[in-house]
Amino acid sequence: MSLSRKIAFAATSLVILAAVPAVAGDAANGEKLFKRCAACHSVDAGVNKVGPSLAGAVGRDCGTVDGYKYGKGYQAACEKGFVSDEAFLTDYLKDPSAKLSEIAGSKQRSKMAFKLKKDEDVADMIEFLKTK
Repeated sequence: MSLSRKIAFAATSLVILAAVPAVAGDAANGEKLFKRCAACHSVDAGVNKVGPSLAGAVGRDCGTVDGYKYGKGYQAACEKGFVSDEAFLTDYLKDPSAKLSEIAGSKQRSKMAFKLKKDEDVADMIEFLKTK
């Protein structure tokens, strides 16, 4: 194989690999994991607790849950604008304050202190939330 074909093959392989998620989520396991979150969050629309309802959370514009008062850190990040898509949630679920600080461009603190440490758990949680 010529050098140019090897380079083309490698580039194509990288594009394909980049398009495939690193970890495929398991919604059933995410539902089990959510039991830890249920003290502060609901997956029922319009039911806010200490945290906002997570019904429709995946793909939602920041700060748009009716009747929920967001913390200052979340509000600061919302001023920059973001959507709680899979990429955002992947980082946010691992370290909420770090993600808000990154978006806001200044040190921010999230009201959510809970963190998921394992990539598999994060992917599972997102898959579960996608069903709500």
